[in-house]
Amino acid sequence: MSQAGPILFVSNAGRPAFASALGEARLFPLIDSDWENAACAVEQIQPAAVLAVMSGAMDRQVSAVAKKVADQPLYLPLVAVDAEKPLPHNALPFSLQGGSTDRLIARLRAALRVRTLHATVLRRLPEVKGNLPLPDTDPARDATVLLIGRGAAYPALSVALGERMGVIGALSIEAAAKHLNSRDIDGIVLAEGFTGRVVDAFLTVLAEDPRFRNLPVVVTAHKPAGSYDLPNIENISGLPTQIAANALPLIRQHAMEAQLSRTLKSIDAGGWLDPHSGLLTVEAFSRDFSRAVKETLARGGGLSVARFAFDPNNPRAQIDGARILSRLMRQMDFGAARKDGSVIVVFAETDFRTAHMIARRLSSVMRHTSHGRREPRTDPVVTVDSLSPSDTAASLLGRLYAEAPRAAS
Repeated sequence: MSQAGPILFVSNAGRPAFASALGEARLFPLIDSDWENAACAVEQIQPAAVLAVMSGAMDRQVSAVAKKVADQPLYLPLVAVDAEKPLPHNALPFSLQGGSTDRLIARLRAALRVRTLHATVLRRLPEVKGNLPLPDTDPARDATVLLIGRGAAYPALSVALGERMGVIGALSIEAAAKHLNSRDIDGIVLAEGFTGRVVDAFLTVLAEDPRFRNLPVVVTAHKPAGSYDLPNIENISGLPTQIAANALPLIRQHAMEAQLSRTLKSIDAGGWLDPHSGLLTVEAFSRDFSRAVKETLARGGGLSVARFAFDPNNPRAQIDGARILSRLMRQMDFGAARKDGSVIVVFAETDFRTAHMIARRLSSVMRHTSHGRREPRTDPVVTVDSLSPSDTAASLLGRLYAEAPRAAS
């Protein structure tokens, strides 16, 4: 997995047993450095990952290494072993828990897969005419975390996480399972309120499902009883703000992976997919919508359009809603996120009654996410209309927008 470079191992105490085992297994060739020289080593060696033992490191040294890692043009994982202090924003926490290398190998492989995906996207970007840009926002700003728990710490955790990303709350494992099946989740925070047996069963199910195996899973109240095939599982305890801060790098890495996957799909589609929303670009939507209207009028049948209007002051809600729609809408349907804060979805071969029912179901899924810093949740205003024999693409959209104020009132 590390063919693009070695692993830079940073420690002020030499190479411990777990690092020696990595080197002996020849899965990850290691090059050693102390903390004082680590930032220069990153520049000179160009490693595929940095594995750092945090014990004995000074704050200025950690900051220098983290900055050098963040400045690399290709994603460079920084894995921080047994950190006792708050970590830099790009340092992935890893608790060694007895010295076994199995979890560490899995963590490194998962991180290196993201690096490989990033390299693939950078290599293929020139294929797209018009030079498709990579999203320039912090992936964590668009991340969504599933917070599962009950008890006194739950509200504080919800606030601490909500200041950094979107949060979906679940008071039961059953509710959490429904969200996992209908939403794009970038991480799970499993808080207090459940017995060890329930936690063990939930983690076992996650590990057995390939859809969720690479999700970051942060357990705050119970030390997992067994070994799970979850490369990004981590025990993080402490104050809610500390838990949120140290969980964030794992969640950011998954959000970056999802961002890169959407970009790769956009490249495969010739740049007609918006890598930020997962829906069509505005230009591609206009082209496909005009064609769909003409074909429907020529051959007969139904065609309906729904507009999901979000708070224009909360762009995070629009992107989250767009990604929900891209995941849940039927393959025959298509949509786009528009500059006015709305998302338009076209339902092919669908009459008004059916389209209205589908739009209500899609809207209900969006009602469980909070955005921003302690802001109240805002549900989208949904407007639905259908194609009539005298319509054009422009007239149907114009009527849909004209009806929107009435739907909001």
